[in-house]
Amino acid sequence: MTLGVQKTIQKTSAGADTKSGDNGPVAIPEDFTVDKDARYTGSVIDFNKWRGFGHIAMDQKGVVPGDKVFIHWKNIQTDDRFPRLQQGLQVEFGLVVSQEWRGWNKVRSLKAKTLTLPGGGMVNIQDAMDAESMSFVGAQNFRYTGTVKFFDQFRNFGWVVIDDGFALDEPVPKEIKVEGEELNTAGKPLRMRIDKLAIEFGIVKSKKGDSYMAYNVTLPGGAPITQEAMEHRKEEGGQRYTGTVQWWQRWQGWGHIVPDDDQILPSAVQEKLEMAVTQAAAKGKADGKPPEKLLYFRKDDCEWTLRPELGKKVSFTVYVDDKGAGAKDVMPVD
Repeated sequence: MTLGVQKTIQKTSAGADTKSGDNGPVAIPEDFTVDKDARYTGSVIDFNKWRGFGHIAMDQKGVVPGDKVFIHWKNIQTDDRFPRLQQGLQVEFGLVVSQEWRGWNKVRSLKAKTLTLPGGGMVNIQDAMDAESMSFVGAQNFRYTGTVKFFDQFRNFGWVVIDDGFALDEPVPKEIKVEGEELNTAGKPLRMRIDKLAIEFGIVKSKKGDSYMAYNVTLPGGAPITQEAMEHRKEEGGQRYTGTVQWWQRWQGWGHIVPDDDQILPSAVQEKLEMAVTQAAAKGKADGKPPEKLLYFRKDDCEWTLRPELGKKVSFTVYVDDKGAGAKDVMPVD
Protein backbone atom coordinates (compact mmCIF):
# COMPACT_ATOMS: atom_id res chain seq x y z
CA MET A 1 0.00 0.00 0.00
CA THR A 2 1.44 3.36 -0.99
CA LEU A 3 1.86 6.39 1.24
CA GLY A 4 -0.81 8.31 -0.66
CA VAL A 5 -3.37 5.52 -0.31
CA GLN A 6 -2.57 5.08 3.37
CA LYS A 7 -2.96 8.80 4.06
CA THR A 8 -6.34 8.82 2.30
CA ILE A 9 -7.54 5.88 4.36
CA GLN A 10 -6.24 7.28 7.66
CA LYS A 11 -7.72 10.75 7.07
CA THR A 12 -11.19 9.57 6.12
CA SER A 13 -11.43 6.80 8.70
CA ALA A 14 -10.26 9.15 11.46
CA GLY A 15 -12.92 11.62 10.42
CA ALA A 16 -15.57 8.93 10.62
CA ASP A 17 -14.53 7.98 14.15
CA THR A 18 -14.80 11.51 15.46
CA LYS A 19 -18.00 12.50 13.71
CA SER A 20 -20.15 9.42 13.86
CA GLY A 21 -20.52 6.78 16.53
CA ASP A 22 -22.32 4.60 13.99
CA ASN A 23 -19.25 4.46 11.75
CA GLY A 24 -16.42 4.38 14.29
CA PRO A 25 -15.67 1.99 17.15
CA VAL A 26 -18.34 1.74 19.85
CA ALA A 27 -17.50 3.53 23.10
CA ILE A 28 -17.53 1.20 26.10
CA PRO A 29 -17.74 1.83 29.86
CA GLU A 30 -14.65 1.84 32.09
CA ASP A 31 -15.53 -1.49 33.71
CA PHE A 32 -15.98 -3.35 30.39
CA THR A 33 -13.36 -6.06 29.84
CA VAL A 34 -12.59 -8.64 27.16
CA ASP A 35 -10.64 -11.88 27.06
CA LYS A 36 -7.57 -10.77 25.09
CA ASP A 37 -6.73 -14.37 24.10
CA ALA A 38 -10.21 -15.48 23.00
CA ARG A 39 -11.13 -15.96 19.33
CA TYR A 40 -14.58 -15.22 17.93
CA THR A 41 -16.36 -15.69 14.61
CA GLY A 42 -18.77 -13.62 12.59
CA SER A 43 -19.68 -12.23 9.17
CA VAL A 44 -18.79 -8.93 7.54
CA ILE A 45 -21.68 -6.46 7.63
CA ASP A 46 -19.93 -3.81 5.54
CA PHE A 47 -16.45 -2.60 4.62
CA ASN A 48 -15.53 0.67 2.94
CA LYS A 49 -12.45 -0.02 0.80
CA TRP A 50 -11.42 3.62 0.48
CA ARG A 51 -12.06 4.58 4.09
CA GLY A 52 -10.39 1.41 5.34
CA PHE A 53 -12.87 0.20 7.95
CA GLY A 54 -16.06 -1.77 8.42
CA HIS A 55 -18.14 -3.80 10.86
CA ILE A 56 -18.61 -7.46 11.76
CA ALA A 57 -21.73 -9.18 13.11
CA MET A 58 -20.60 -11.53 15.86
CA ASP A 59 -21.84 -15.11 16.04
CA GLN A 60 -21.36 -15.11 19.82
CA LYS A 61 -24.24 -13.01 21.13
CA GLY A 62 -24.00 -10.85 24.25
CA VAL A 63 -20.21 -10.55 24.23
CA VAL A 64 -20.11 -6.95 22.98
CA PRO A 65 -22.68 -4.12 22.88
CA GLY A 66 -24.97 -4.49 19.87
CA ASP A 67 -23.33 -7.81 18.86
CA LYS A 68 -21.18 -6.06 16.26
CA VAL A 69 -17.59 -4.87 16.27
CA PHE A 70 -15.49 -2.35 14.32
CA ILE A 71 -12.62 -3.56 12.10
CA HIS A 72 -9.76 -1.41 10.75
CA TRP A 73 -7.76 -2.45 7.68
CA LYS A 74 -4.51 -2.68 9.67
CA ASN A 75 -5.96 -5.58 11.67
CA ILE A 76 -6.74 -7.72 8.60
CA GLN A 77 -4.23 -10.56 8.16
CA THR A 78 -3.71 -10.59 4.39
CA ASP A 79 -1.20 -10.80 1.57
CA ASP A 80 -3.46 -8.68 -0.66
CA ARG A 81 -1.86 -5.49 -1.94
CA PHE A 82 -4.96 -3.52 -0.89
CA PRO A 83 -6.50 -4.95 2.33
CA ARG A 84 -10.27 -5.26 2.15
CA LEU A 85 -13.25 -7.36 3.23
CA GLN A 86 -16.33 -8.47 1.32
CA GLN A 87 -19.88 -8.25 2.64
CA GLY A 88 -21.02 -11.60 4.02
CA LEU A 89 -17.49 -13.01 4.35
CA GLN A 90 -17.11 -15.38 7.32
CA VAL A 91 -14.19 -14.37 9.54
CA GLU A 92 -12.41 -15.13 12.81
CA PHE A 93 -10.89 -12.51 15.12
CA GLY A 94 -9.92 -11.40 18.61
CA LEU A 95 -11.06 -8.33 20.53
CA VAL A 96 -9.05 -5.43 21.92
CA VAL A 97 -9.93 -2.41 24.04
CA SER A 98 -8.15 0.79 23.05
CA GLN A 99 -8.09 4.43 24.11
CA GLU A 100 -8.82 7.10 21.51
CA TRP A 101 -9.59 10.78 21.29
CA ARG A 102 -13.03 11.95 20.12
CA GLY A 103 -12.92 15.70 19.97
CA TRP A 104 -11.60 16.76 23.39
CA ASN A 105 -12.66 13.55 25.11
CA LYS A 106 -10.63 10.39 25.56
CA VAL A 107 -12.83 7.30 25.40
CA ARG A 108 -12.42 3.53 25.59
CA SER A 109 -13.47 1.72 22.43
CA LEU A 110 -13.68 -1.84 21.16
CA LYS A 111 -12.17 -3.19 17.95
CA ALA A 112 -11.54 -6.50 16.24
CA LYS A 113 -7.89 -7.58 16.06
CA THR A 114 -5.87 -10.18 14.11
CA LEU A 115 -8.75 -10.88 11.72
CA THR A 116 -8.40 -14.06 9.61
CA LEU A 117 -10.57 -16.53 7.78
CA PRO A 118 -12.14 -19.22 10.01
CA GLY A 119 -9.34 -21.51 11.15
CA GLY A 120 -6.66 -18.85 10.86
CA GLY A 121 -6.19 -18.55 7.09
CA MET A 122 -5.08 -15.29 5.49
CA VAL A 123 -7.83 -13.08 4.03
CA ASN A 124 -6.61 -13.21 0.42
CA ILE A 125 -9.66 -12.26 -1.64
CA GLN A 126 -8.45 -9.54 -4.00
CA ASP A 127 -7.52 -11.81 -6.94
CA ALA A 128 -10.98 -13.41 -6.97
CA MET A 129 -12.70 -10.02 -6.80
CA ASP A 130 -10.47 -8.65 -9.57
CA ALA A 131 -11.26 -11.63 -11.81
CA GLU A 132 -14.93 -10.65 -11.71
CA SER A 133 -14.43 -6.94 -12.40
CA MET A 134 -11.34 -6.50 -14.62
CA SER A 135 -10.43 -7.19 -18.26
CA PHE A 136 -6.90 -8.57 -18.64
CA VAL A 137 -4.44 -8.52 -21.54
CA GLY A 138 -3.66 -12.21 -22.01
CA ALA A 139 -4.94 -13.55 -18.69
CA GLN A 140 -4.96 -12.57 -15.03
CA ASN A 141 -1.85 -14.67 -14.35
CA PHE A 142 0.14 -13.39 -17.35
CA ARG A 143 3.22 -11.46 -16.21
CA TYR A 144 5.32 -8.89 -18.02
CA THR A 145 8.56 -7.18 -17.01
CA GLY A 146 9.61 -3.58 -17.11
CA THR A 147 10.82 -0.57 -15.15
CA VAL A 148 9.11 2.12 -13.10
CA LYS A 149 9.65 5.34 -15.06
CA PHE A 150 8.50 7.35 -12.05
CA PHE A 151 6.00 7.10 -9.21
CA ASP A 152 4.55 10.08 -7.34
CA GLN A 153 3.65 8.88 -3.83
CA PHE A 154 1.54 11.92 -2.96
CA ARG A 155 -0.48 11.90 -6.18
CA ASN A 156 -0.54 8.09 -5.94
CA PHE A 157 0.23 7.18 -9.54
CA GLY A 158 3.14 6.73 -11.93
CA TRP A 159 4.22 5.24 -15.25
CA VAL A 160 5.77 1.91 -16.18
CA VAL A 161 7.99 1.20 -19.20
CA ILE A 162 7.39 -2.29 -20.63
CA ASP A 163 10.47 -4.30 -21.63
CA ASP A 164 10.96 -5.10 -25.32
CA GLY A 165 10.23 -8.57 -26.69
CA PHE A 166 6.63 -9.22 -25.66
CA ALA A 167 4.20 -10.29 -28.40
CA LEU A 168 0.96 -8.58 -27.38
CA ASP A 169 -2.36 -9.24 -29.09
CA GLU A 170 -3.60 -5.75 -28.26
CA PRO A 171 -2.23 -2.24 -29.02
CA VAL A 172 -0.61 -1.75 -25.62
CA PRO A 173 1.71 1.30 -25.62
CA LYS A 174 5.32 1.12 -24.47
CA GLU A 175 4.50 3.14 -21.35
CA ILE A 176 1.40 2.50 -19.23
CA LYS A 177 0.00 4.08 -16.09
CA VAL A 178 0.13 2.44 -12.65
CA GLU A 179 -2.20 3.41 -9.80
CA GLY A 180 -0.99 3.19 -6.20
CA GLU A 181 -3.43 0.45 -5.24
CA GLU A 182 -1.84 -1.84 -7.84
CA LEU A 183 1.57 -1.73 -6.16
CA ASN A 184 1.90 -4.96 -4.21
CA THR A 185 3.56 -3.78 -0.99
CA ALA A 186 2.29 -6.60 1.26
CA GLY A 187 -0.17 -4.19 2.88
CA LYS A 188 2.60 -1.89 4.13
CA PRO A 189 3.05 1.80 3.33
CA LEU A 190 5.62 2.52 0.63
CA ARG A 191 8.35 4.58 2.30
CA MET A 192 11.05 4.70 -0.39
CA ARG A 193 11.35 5.98 -3.94
CA ILE A 194 10.89 3.34 -6.63
CA ASP A 195 11.82 5.31 -9.74
CA LYS A 196 13.88 3.13 -12.14
CA LEU A 197 12.99 -0.01 -10.16
CA ALA A 198 12.86 -3.29 -12.13
CA ILE A 199 9.40 -4.86 -11.77
CA GLU A 200 6.93 -7.40 -13.11
CA PHE A 201 3.19 -6.95 -13.54
CA GLY A 202 -0.01 -7.84 -15.36
CA ILE A 203 -1.84 -5.54 -17.76
CA VAL A 204 -5.53 -4.57 -17.64
CA LYS A 205 -7.77 -2.62 -20.00
CA SER A 206 -9.96 0.27 -18.91
CA LYS A 207 -13.71 -0.29 -18.87
CA LYS A 208 -14.00 1.70 -22.11
CA GLY A 209 -11.22 -0.41 -23.64
CA ASP A 210 -9.26 2.64 -24.78
CA SER A 211 -6.37 2.60 -22.27
CA TYR A 212 -4.16 0.14 -20.42
CA MET A 213 -2.73 0.03 -16.91
CA ALA A 214 -0.29 -2.06 -14.88
CA TYR A 215 -1.84 -4.62 -12.54
CA ASN A 216 -0.43 -6.25 -9.36
CA VAL A 217 3.06 -4.76 -9.65
CA THR A 218 5.78 -6.70 -7.80
CA LEU A 219 9.52 -7.16 -7.78
CA PRO A 220 10.86 -9.60 -10.41
CA GLY A 221 9.89 -13.10 -9.32
CA GLY A 222 6.69 -11.96 -7.59
CA ALA A 223 8.01 -10.68 -4.24
CA PRO A 224 6.14 -7.66 -2.82
CA ILE A 225 7.77 -4.24 -3.13
CA THR A 226 8.84 -3.75 0.48
CA GLN A 227 11.75 -2.01 2.11
CA GLU A 228 12.68 -5.34 3.67
CA ALA A 229 12.92 -7.07 0.30
CA MET A 230 14.87 -4.23 -1.30
CA GLU A 231 17.33 -4.24 1.61
CA HIS A 232 17.64 -8.06 1.42
CA ARG A 233 16.41 -8.73 4.96
CA LYS A 234 17.24 -12.18 6.34
CA GLU A 235 15.54 -13.28 9.55
CA GLU A 236 17.84 -15.05 12.01
CA GLY A 237 15.52 -17.64 13.54
CA GLY A 238 12.39 -17.09 15.60
CA GLN A 239 13.93 -16.93 19.08
CA ARG A 240 12.89 -13.93 21.12
CA TYR A 241 15.38 -11.69 22.90
CA THR A 242 15.00 -8.78 25.30
CA GLY A 243 16.44 -5.29 25.50
CA THR A 244 15.76 -1.62 26.14
CA VAL A 245 14.80 1.19 23.77
CA GLN A 246 17.89 3.44 23.72
CA TRP A 247 16.63 5.92 21.11
CA TRP A 248 13.32 6.63 19.41
CA GLN A 249 12.69 9.14 16.61
CA ARG A 250 8.91 9.42 16.81
CA TRP A 251 8.30 11.52 13.71
CA GLN A 252 10.48 9.41 11.45
CA GLY A 253 9.35 6.11 13.00
CA TRP A 254 12.66 4.45 13.84
CA GLY A 255 14.99 3.88 16.78
CA HIS A 256 17.60 1.72 18.49
CA ILE A 257 17.42 -1.10 21.03
CA VAL A 258 20.24 -2.13 23.37
CA PRO A 259 20.08 -5.95 23.74
CA ASP A 260 20.39 -7.30 27.29
CA ASP A 261 23.87 -8.64 28.09
CA ASP A 262 22.76 -12.03 29.46
CA GLN A 263 21.88 -13.55 26.06
CA ILE A 264 23.73 -14.76 22.99
CA LEU A 265 22.59 -13.32 19.67
CA PRO A 266 23.02 -15.26 16.39
CA SER A 267 26.53 -15.07 14.94
CA ALA A 268 25.40 -13.17 11.83
CA VAL A 269 23.80 -10.51 14.04
CA GLN A 270 26.90 -10.27 16.25
CA GLU A 271 29.10 -9.78 13.18
CA LYS A 272 26.91 -6.92 11.92
CA LEU A 273 26.91 -5.28 15.37
CA GLU A 274 30.70 -5.54 15.66
CA MET A 275 31.06 -4.00 12.21
CA ALA A 276 28.78 -1.10 13.17
CA VAL A 277 30.72 -0.50 16.42
CA THR A 278 34.03 -0.47 14.52
CA GLN A 279 32.69 2.04 12.00
CA ALA A 280 31.26 4.25 14.76
CA ALA A 281 34.54 4.14 16.72
CA ALA A 282 36.45 5.25 13.63
CA LYS A 283 34.23 8.33 13.36
CA GLY A 284 34.56 9.10 17.07
CA LYS A 285 31.96 10.55 19.46
CA ALA A 286 31.94 14.06 20.88
CA ASP A 287 31.31 12.80 24.44
CA GLY A 288 34.22 10.35 24.26
CA LYS A 289 32.05 7.35 25.22
CA PRO A 290 32.60 4.06 23.36
CA PRO A 291 29.83 3.20 20.87
CA GLU A 292 27.18 0.68 21.94
CA LYS A 293 25.95 -2.39 20.10
CA LEU A 294 22.55 -1.25 18.89
CA LEU A 295 19.77 -3.00 16.96
CA TYR A 296 17.85 -0.81 14.53
CA PHE A 297 14.03 -1.03 14.50
CA ARG A 298 11.13 0.65 12.72
CA LYS A 299 7.58 1.39 13.77
CA ASP A 300 6.41 -1.09 11.11
CA ASP A 301 8.35 -3.82 12.95
CA CYS A 302 6.52 -3.19 16.25
CA GLU A 303 3.40 -4.87 17.57
CA TRP A 304 0.68 -2.31 16.92
CA THR A 305 -0.08 -1.85 20.65
CA LEU A 306 3.55 -0.89 21.45
CA ARG A 307 4.27 2.79 22.00
CA PRO A 308 8.08 3.03 21.80
CA GLU A 309 9.76 5.38 24.26
CA LEU A 310 13.19 5.85 25.81
CA GLY A 311 13.93 3.20 28.47
CA LYS A 312 11.05 0.91 27.44
CA LYS A 313 11.73 -2.81 28.03
CA VAL A 314 10.89 -4.86 24.94
CA SER A 315 11.23 -8.32 23.43
CA PHE A 316 11.93 -9.04 19.76
CA THR A 317 13.31 -11.33 17.08
CA VAL A 318 16.34 -10.35 15.00
CA TYR A 319 17.44 -10.04 11.37
CA VAL A 320 20.32 -8.84 9.22
CA ASP A 321 20.18 -6.87 5.98
CA ASP A 322 22.32 -4.68 3.74
CA LYS A 323 22.43 -1.96 6.39
CA GLY A 324 23.26 -4.04 9.47
CA ALA A 325 21.33 -5.83 12.23
CA GLY A 326 17.82 -5.07 13.39
CA ALA A 327 14.91 -6.06 15.62
CA LYS A 328 11.42 -7.04 14.43
CA ASP A 329 8.18 -8.26 16.00
CA VAL A 330 8.97 -5.82 18.81
CA MET A 331 6.55 -5.93 21.74
CA PRO A 332 6.50 -4.62 25.32
CA VAL A 333 7.74 -6.74 28.21
CA ASP A 334 5.05 -6.87 30.90
